[in-house]
Amino acid sequence: MNVLYICVIIVLLFCLAGGLYRVLVGPDNSNRMLASQLFGTIGVTIVVLLAFLQANELLINLALVIALLASITVVAFLKLAEHAIPSSKNTDNN
Repeated sequence: MNVLYICVIIVLLFCLAGGLYRVLVGPDNSNRMLASQLFGTIGVTIVVLLAFLQANELLINLALVIALLASITVVAFLKLAEHAIPSSKNTDNN
C-alpha cells in the first residue's frame, strides 16, 4: 500500500511541473494565479500523504498552514488586480 501512495506522490509532482510551466508561460496573470493555486492544493495533498505514510501529526498542521497561505494569496491577488483594472465607466461624449 505504501508503494501506491508513493506513486501517487510522484504523479502529483509531475502535475506540479505542469503547473510550473503554466506559471512561467501563462497567457495572463489570472492563469498564473490559478496555477499557483494548483501548487497550494497539490502541496497540501502531498504533505497529507506524507503525514499518513510517516504517521506524523505535525505534517498535518503544516498542511493546514499551506492551505491557509494559499487562500491568502488569492485574496492578495484579487486586491492587487482590483487596483490594476481601469474602471469601465461610459465616457461617451454625446
